[in-house]
Formats: sequence, C-alpha cells, structure tokens
Amino acid sequence: MGRIGKVPTGKFDFDIDAREKQIIGEGPRLAPLKLEEIGEDAMAQIQNIQSAFNLPHDTPIPDVSLITLRNPAMFSCQMAMGIELAGNGTIPGRERELAVLRLAWLAGAAFEWSEHVDIGKKFGVTQEEIDRIKEGSSATGWSEHEAAVLRAVEECLADQCIGDVTWETLTKTYDEKQLLELPMLIGSYLMTAFQQNSLRVPPKAGFRYR
Repeated sequence: MGRIGKVPTGKFDFDIDAREKQIIGEGPRLAPLKLEEIGEDAMAQIQNIQSAFNLPHDTPIPDVSLITLRNPAMFSCQMAMGIELAGNGTIPGRERELAVLRLAWLAGAAFEWSEHVDIGKKFGVTQEEIDRIKEGSSATGWSEHEAAVLRAVEECLADQCIGDVTWETLTKTYDEKQLLELPMLIGSYLMTAFQQNSLRVPPKAGFRYR
C-alpha cells in the first residue's frame, strides 16, 4: 500500500484567492535583473529554451528567469534540464504539457500554470482540455493513455511513485526512454513550482485560475 493511500484522481478544489495571496502576495521576493545586466551566454540559454518551446526569440523574458539569473550557475543547470525535456525529450509535446498542467494545478503554482496554458495551446491542448485537467485523470473524455499520463502525475505527488496499473497502461504506448523520462519530467516541474511559489513570481497581467 502507498504511504498516502488515497490518490487525488478527481477534481482538486482549493481557495484560489488564499492561494494567490500566499504565493504571489505583494510581488516577487527578489527583484528581476534588468536586461542590460544579462550576459551573452545567459541570453543564448534563454533563446535555446524559447526555441524548445516554439516561442519566438523576441518573446518577453519572464521575471522568473530574470530572478533566477541572479544565480547563473543554477540557472544554467535548470535551463539544461528544461531544454533536454522540452527540446530533446521523447515524450510528445502535447502529452508533456498535459502532465505539466496537471502538476501545476495540483501544486497550486499560479505562474507555472499561466505559462503552460499558453505553451500547451501551442502544442495542441484545447481550452476544453485545459478546463478538464482541473478535473483530473478520472474526467470523461481522455483516452486511456492520456488518463494514465495525468494519473502518473497524481500518483507521483500523492505517493512519490507511479502505481502498477498506471505503469502497465503506459507500457502499452511508451517505450523505455519515455518511461524513464516521465517521472523526471514530473519531478523537474514540481521542483520548479517550489521555486516559483517561494519566490512569489506573479503570473502575467490579468491571469486568474478561473
């Protein structure tokens, strides 16, 4: 039996106003760097991650990157992992974004959710599916494989482990590389949520979970 037992596969409700106050508050706890303070190497890394997510290079640099660049060595490691998962990953972009969005919702990560709503749409995730992600893997409309991807996220957060039934379902459609990659994808974005929530990085103007 898992450590937690009940896996939250259904709708996950939380007090949105209270959560936003907690993780956004009065703004970031550390100030973003100014563009003129960014070196050429760091800018090249930013452009690489933009390419990995199919974003134009003139896309505004989010505050979270400008804040994280205060620790350039750590930023470099984070970008390397992000580029590997998004640019070189074996999991299709649409499925990756389904997993990231479910993770962001369960983690109550406002910035991560807001960014990946837009990124997900670039990879074919519809608004109806984005709304359904809030309902979780047990919502009607998912394929068997999509439900297993979402359930893997739910199980990893609830029990730090993908369960047997979910794993067996994923083995029908994922190869060994993808099976190795999925837990790392979930863990990487959970780590990112920890950082963004703790830094109180505000989402884009006008964004609300609703």
